[in-house]
Amino acid sequence: MSDLALQLRSYRLTTAEILYHLPDHPGVLQTYLWQDLDLAPRFPILTKFLNFWTRNLDGRLHSVKVASTQIVKPCEFRLVGSELRLH
Repeated sequence: MSDLALQLRSYRLTTAEILYHLPDHPGVLQTYLWQDLDLAPRFPILTKFLNFWTRNLDGRLHSVKVASTQIVKPCEFRLVGSELRLH
């Protein structure tokens, strides 16, 4: 399905800031940014990614911050005070 079709089905642009412990240096945190279209508030695609992370990657998760916004929104209209035509 195309990105526009997903957005019309209430998918939102979702960004997750993932902090995780480095496998070789557990006292050091690293940042990973993840971004995709997902359904708020359950975020099934992000949840699937985080489940994959915990099963297959060595870096133990520390925290995840999530931000989400609609890309396709109702149009914003502004009244124009005058119109100028030039031939």
